[in-house]
Amino acid sequence: MSSIRKGVAIVTGSGQGIGRTIATRLAADGFDIGLSDVGSNKEKLDALSAELAVKYPGLRLCVEVADVSVEEEVKALIDSVVKQLGSLNVMVANAGINRVAPLVDATLTDWEAIFSVNVRGTFLCYKYAAQQMIAQDQGGRIIGASSLAGKKGHRFLAAYSASKFAVRGLTQSAAIELGRHRITVNAYAPGPIQTAMLELLHEGTAKHSEDKDGIYDKMKRTSAVGYLGNTEDVASLVSYLVSPEAHFVTGQTVAVDGGIFFD
Repeated sequence: MSSIRKGVAIVTGSGQGIGRTIATRLAADGFDIGLSDVGSNKEKLDALSAELAVKYPGLRLCVEVADVSVEEEVKALIDSVVKQLGSLNVMVANAGINRVAPLVDATLTDWEAIFSVNVRGTFLCYKYAAQQMIAQDQGGRIIGASSLAGKKGHRFLAAYSASKFAVRGLTQSAAIELGRHRITVNAYAPGPIQTAMLELLHEGTAKHSEDKDGIYDKMKRTSAVGYLGNTEDVASLVSYLVSPEAHFVTGQTVAVDGGIFFD
């Protein structure tokens, strides 16, 4: 862990998966961390907070339950973290959900649930993090979660794919508006990263198609490297994007997919 404190980072959806690993990596990099997730993941947040406190003595942490699709909860999240930790220098809008279904069977309920978290939630995190960073006048880093499915449509993922394409557009627009405030805005686009969400896609593909072997082997075959990634692969990219060295990188959605899709 760096002995020099680098600022304060909020990571939404940090109770598990990619968000948990990003929070852990940023703590190791020297950031104090605001851990956030929905109420059902509160125990996971508390466990991570306890783990990080033991691993990194001197690290300042706070745990905040928030539903990113609810405006007042996002505002309260940022206000509380700033009050407890002193500032906001990095916002990682990682929280996201998915549903797997053929387009003709997809429900409006699922469509709206996905967009409320993946798009509205990212918008709210970007908006209120930017307001805080502009008020501080110290610059900042805002990072969103897109996906390989946000660069190329995939079957059974119509709503999810559309939501992740939207994150890319939001990221580009925000980067243009916030750049003169020394705030960069980027996103990561994971491909086959070994998480519960990938397992959900694997099971859904097997359920809704003739491909009963799911997607794992197919993704290995179609990638340049020939294997699946892990959450640390995404966290290492975020670690760079929030660093001073990345000041000239903004508006980008960077694929972390083993070479499945090339821009």
